[in-house]
Amino acid sequence: MGKDAEERSRMMAEEAEQASKFGCTLKELRELMEYRGHEGYEKIMTDYGGAHELCKRLKTSPNEGLSGSAADIQLRQSVYGSNVIPPKPPKSFLRLVWEALQDVTLIILIVAAVISLGLSFYHPPATSDVGGDDSESEAGWIEGCAILIAVFVVVFVTAFNDWRKEKQFRGLQSKIEDEHKFSTIRGGEILQIPVGDLIVGDICQVKYGDLLPTDGCIIQSNDLKVDESSLTGESDHVKK
Repeated sequence: MGKDAEERSRMMAEEAEQASKFGCTLKELRELMEYRGHEGYEKIMTDYGGAHELCKRLKTSPNEGLSGSAADIQLRQSVYGSNVIPPKPPKSFLRLVWEALQDVTLIILIVAAVISLGLSFYHPPATSDVGGDDSESEAGWIEGCAILIAVFVVVFVTAFNDWRKEKQFRGLQSKIEDEHKFSTIRGGEILQIPVGDLIVGDICQVKYGDLLPTDGCIIQSNDLKVDESSLTGESDHVKK
């Protein structure tokens, strides 16, 4: 209970600090971004008095944007954070090997190989004096070893392919984040800014075909349509 109370006190102190520097806390902005369409418009009008009043709370100009000064950018990043989603830690090669071993077919093959090896080393006592060919029983372990080697090759190749794909994906994602830029107004000028450098209070210009790099509210638009099919999974899902 003591740690929970301390955590709540810390969060309340942070929200009070955010409210003292700006007119909106990070929690309020997150809750605002949960609304869409007419509900979002009513929320902004009711709680903030419109988009322009929201801009005043965030100390930004709808026409000039942010000043672009290093001190202001650093302050906003410290209060609201940066526009970057921390990537998940990469999986180790051993972790990928373990995941590859979870395949049901491979598990059955491993069990069969173990049973085959066990039977190959088991020699029941002789019940008759009739001699026989022991070459087949002596070579019985080869079948079990062959199965285990095949399973090892399959697991190694699968884990290696997954590791290489993950490495390529992370490289491509990093390249997109570094090269993807967005039209942003700062100091009255339109600048092309990397999406990772966008901060709360930035005024952005959205053009046809743009991929929206962050949540926000509309200040002014003309026949705006947003395709959210990639987010919702529904086909031809368009919001106006």
